[in-house]
Amino acid sequence: MKFAKIIFVIAGIWGVLILTPLYFMFNTISRQDPPAITHPAFYYGFVGAGLAWQLAFLVIAKNPVRFRPMMLPAIVEKFAYGIALVALYLERRLHASDLTFGAVDLLFGLLFVVAFLKTPAHTA
Repeated sequence: MKFAKIIFVIAGIWGVLILTPLYFMFNTISRQDPPAITHPAFYYGFVGAGLAWQLAFLVIAKNPVRFRPMMLPAIVEKFAYGIALVALYLERRLHASDLTFGAVDLLFGLLFVVAFLKTPAHTA
């Protein structure tokens, strides 16, 4: 259970630190990585949904046994983004430097699987 607490706290803090600045980088990203973002609602929606998941990771860390079932969608969240970035890179639609974030998410996804397997199921 301690392993799950540590992993989910680290993932939550990492995500908050990485995602929060994106709220202030919309124009910068459009300039530095053309083409410009044409759907700001999708962009800000991604950032908001991502931040919500970081808070969920921190909640899971507070009581991994109680919130063990929430580890499953957390695993999906990590693998969905990581695999998407790998696929985009293989299609030459993503810079190699952007693949770093996908690798971090895949690593967290694997650690979430380990945390899920090591955390005992809640018993009544």
